[in-house]
Amino acid sequence: MRVLLDECVDARFAREIVGHDVTTVPRMGWAGVTDRVLLERAKVEFDVLLTIDRNLEFQQNLTRFDTAVVILSGRSSRLADLKPLAAELLGVISSAALGKATRVTP
Repeated sequence: MRVLLDECVDARFAREIVGHDVTTVPRMGWAGVTDRVLLERAKVEFDVLLTIDRNLEFQQNLTRFDTAVVILSGRSSRLADLKPLAAELLGVISSAALGKATRVTP
């Protein structure tokens, strides 16, 4: 799977997503773009957008985009709080539905 880490996710978390092709929003040169623009761009090159933005699914009509959105719901955005979610993330990432949000919680 081609996975895009939102700029709000610590880039070091990419190391936890083994077996997938992972890059970050800043590496793509897309830092600072609106969520709508990000989703439009992501649908062309990525299968999954990984974010910690818990409001994204309510602020955007995800059915318009051919990208699955996975929302990490850790205690905080710190890497130490996200790492425990990696195992569950790896379990759902391949089956995350296009145009929908899937939440990964502790």
